[in-house]
Amino acid sequence: MKGLGELERTVMEVLWAREDAGLRAATARDVSRALAGDRDLAHTTVMTVLDRLAKKDFLKRERDGRAWRYQPVASREGYITELMLGALNETGDRDAALAHFVRSVSRDEVDVIRQALADLTSGKGVAAGHTTTGKEPPA
Repeated sequence: MKGLGELERTVMEVLWAREDAGLRAATARDVSRALAGDRDLAHTTVMTVLDRLAKKDFLKRERDGRAWRYQPVASREGYITELMLGALNETGDRDAALAHFVRSVSRDEVDVIRQALADLTSGKGVAAGHTTTGKEPPA
């Protein structure tokens, strides 16, 4: 899984937040406005970052008149899952890495892991981290 640079991650956070809020795909102008309070970026810089993210397959885009509308291909949780799986692939011992990870999480996170495993074994979830409804489980 490809990683994101700092500015790419910031742009993706804007798009993920819009998706979480139920808003439709964003134009470069929408993203520029959302970033205006945090960063002083030229509109052309935002357009370039969006184009790069689309070429890296993080975003899909569609024409809307003269503008492009962008939306994430995967959820924030899906992206983080891919990063975690990529990190596991880097280790020589996935089992040891998983065991170490589980020993490192909080009690609340252990409860989330337990519930996800219970759902998976009871048939409420399927392999690859998707539920039977086709939606990704919450983080």
